[in-house]
Amino acid sequence: MLRGKSIILGITGGIAAYKGAALCSKLTQAGASVKVIMTESATKFITPLTLQTLSRNPVYTDTFDERDPSVVSHIDLADHADLIVIAPATANAIAKLAGGHADDMLSTTLIAATCPILIAPAMNVHMYEHPAVVSNLELLASRGVMFVEPGTGQLACGYVAKGRLAEPEEIAAAVEAWFARSGRLRGKRVLVTAGGTMERLDPVRYLTNDSSGKMGFAIAEAALLMGAEVTLVAGRTAVSPPPGVQLVRVESAQQMLEAVTGFYDEMDIVIKSAAVADYRAVNISGQKLKKNGERLVLELERTTDILETLGKRKKNQFLVGFAAETEQIGHYAMDKLRRKHCDLIVANDVSLAGAGFNGDTNIVQVFGEEGLVETMPLLSKREVASRLLDIIAERAALPGGSEK
Repeated sequence: MLRGKSIILGITGGIAAYKGAALCSKLTQAGASVKVIMTESATKFITPLTLQTLSRNPVYTDTFDERDPSVVSHIDLADHADLIVIAPATANAIAKLAGGHADDMLSTTLIAATCPILIAPAMNVHMYEHPAVVSNLELLASRGVMFVEPGTGQLACGYVAKGRLAEPEEIAAAVEAWFARSGRLRGKRVLVTAGGTMERLDPVRYLTNDSSGKMGFAIAEAALLMGAEVTLVAGRTAVSPPPGVQLVRVESAQQMLEAVTGFYDEMDIVIKSAAVADYRAVNISGQKLKKNGERLVLELERTTDILETLGKRKKNQFLVGFAAETEQIGHYAMDKLRRKHCDLIVANDVSLAGAGFNGDTNIVQVFGEEGLVETMPLLSKREVASRLLDIIAERAALPGGSEK
């Protein structure tokens, strides 16, 4: 799985730096090309010569030690890396990455990197639980950084608690698992809808909902990381879309319908996570509506059901819908799946704390033709997206595709 992959291994200044040597050896033996970057503090615990011998590559410690005049080292390293692993990652290294600091070889390379980053923290338990460290970890997670959680055991300071670096075998397994996932949708064309639609009443007013687009954007990002070619049709959103997707901006339900149906025939997987308005104004005023009397009566009409339209037109596409409910989740999810000819329905109870619109977390249940497929507890939307894409990748690969 790692043969031919280019991995940067960042080692920072903690007592667990010695485990970086074992990790470097395991990655190299698995076929990866490993380039090691050490902070100055790391060299106090383990020598660059050790890592150079194990990786069979020069070890980088100094931003200004430019060995090849044809390139700038930290940019060249960042450009050619498939994955960056930081193990151990100290509280200081985590804070620098979260804050965007770039004052040594490792931090400047991280700032220049566009590839995924995997961090294995290691520190005293009180440091690990400090609000600043927790905040930095959450910030990095929101940017898509992946983590290998520290273990519980004897720490260098004498405590027996959480904070010790995960074993090299665990970190290597996480690296292999990421590369295994990263190619599961290679060659697949995936369409994702995200955000809320806006139905105009006049030039300055409209009907909409609380959707932020975070769930749809997380799904698009997860599909991209798994190797898919992603088209993202987005309505009104509160966050920036992930880079690397083909972005199509729309406003109304009708515009989203036209965009989605225009792409539909060439897609392999369609995930409709947008919150589309069910009704729109019959008459849209060309001028701002003025106050006139104590009441204003609006006449609304149904919008076209996009998911139902896609279900009726489905050929070989794998179709996934979302259902935001407040009661009888399973009943309404299964009814929606069958009526709209979906392969999966992702349902959530939006009345639960952490499962509604605008947040960074979700609580979902995934339903297929056979019933409940998986229940996901309170998780970040990125983790929900990754798990959902794993289910989709597995099912879409079955003989018959969307028929299974």
